[in-house]
Amino acid sequence: MASTVYLTSCVSSKRYNEALQRERDMAAQIGQLNTNITDLNQRLSEAQSEKSKLIGQIDAAGKNAAELSRLANMTQQQLQEEQQRLAQMRQLMDQQRQAVENLRTKMTNALVNFRPEELTVSVKNGKVYVSLQENLLFPSGSAAVNPRGKEALGKLAQALNTNPDINVLIEGHTDSIPIKGRYEDNWALSTARASAIVRILTAAYGVDPTRVTASGRSKYEPIDTNETPEGRARNRRTEIILAPRLDELMRLLEQAPAANTTTTGTY
Repeated sequence: MASTVYLTSCVSSKRYNEALQRERDMAAQIGQLNTNITDLNQRLSEAQSEKSKLIGQIDAAGKNAAELSRLANMTQQQLQEEQQRLAQMRQLMDQQRQAVENLRTKMTNALVNFRPEELTVSVKNGKVYVSLQENLLFPSGSAAVNPRGKEALGKLAQALNTNPDINVLIEGHTDSIPIKGRYEDNWALSTARASAIVRILTAAYGVDPTRVTASGRSKYEPIDTNETPEGRARNRRTEIILAPRLDELMRLLEQAPAANTTTTGTY
């Protein structure tokens, strides 16, 4: 009887220990599972954060691509506009050159009855120069215009009045010999002669005064030597400089291409 009780007791203790060990093993497994779950949750959180970051980068890249595309289209439009502007400038410059040549022809025809030693018509730097010698316009040392000089100015004024878009600059020039008599110096004489011609063109022949400028250059722009009588005679002249107005061309020249400054994102 006693042996039976002992055997029963040994069996119960063994089962108990086995059950206890299984419980410990299960607790360890549960602990490991919990650790694995925590690790997986952390990895999932990191993956979601990385996903959000990638989505943000993809959005930024899309915005940058859209901005670059917009800039490319804008640049192409600006290029087309600049090409159009340059084409307009070339057309206007061609028109200006043709206008100057037409003006030279008109002045030459208007003054055809005057000798080359009295006046010349030429083109320099995009302008028409009508150079009238002293012997055509003035007595020596005087600013009173001769009758034949007035005749030449009348012919010139007729051509000017049919071309209202021409600016007119009158320049008086002398030789290097100091002046004696009424005028203080060659500056005064050259300016007085230019002013006298302006008065005749505007008061006697109806040229618009707003188009005309008088300027005295004294001896400082000779076209020949002042060492010979012939050279000095050539230097004593009045130049009527005719320039077509360049308003439209200047507007295009001053029209700068639009500048665009755009900051794009970095990723």
